[in-house]
Amino acid sequence: MVMLKYILVIKILFTAFCWAVPALAAPRCVFKRFGFPERYPDLFVRLLGAAYLALLVGYLLAVQELCQGVYPAATVWVGVVSNGLACTILAVAAIRRSWRTWGLPARALMWVSLGMTFLITAGLLWFGPLGD
Repeated sequence: MVMLKYILVIKILFTAFCWAVPALAAPRCVFKRFGFPERYPDLFVRLLGAAYLALLVGYLLAVQELCQGVYPAATVWVGVVSNGLACTILAVAAIRRSWRTWGLPARALMWVSLGMTFLITAGLLWFGPLGD
């Protein structure tokens, strides 16, 4: 369960700093500076940031449970579904070259997000339900 705790902590940090905080708090100029297209309405980006933050709360509670020796099965499955679907969406977008015209930092974040969601999904499965 130690490895599962590390994977959840990595997921918490990645989601907080790469997705939740920027989506909730970054001004529009930051997105523009990173090279993201401007076609996303601010309200929906903020709502998405709130959803990421809600996921973080669940992951933090799961880490607490792991520290107490309790296996957080529900949270692990939420992470598998959330990250697995995000990875699939990002993989399809990569195949379609959806972000080819975006700025370099925005493209880099998408590629890092693709890799991280794949690794996190695999780690959650490997050290979670498949590790039993």
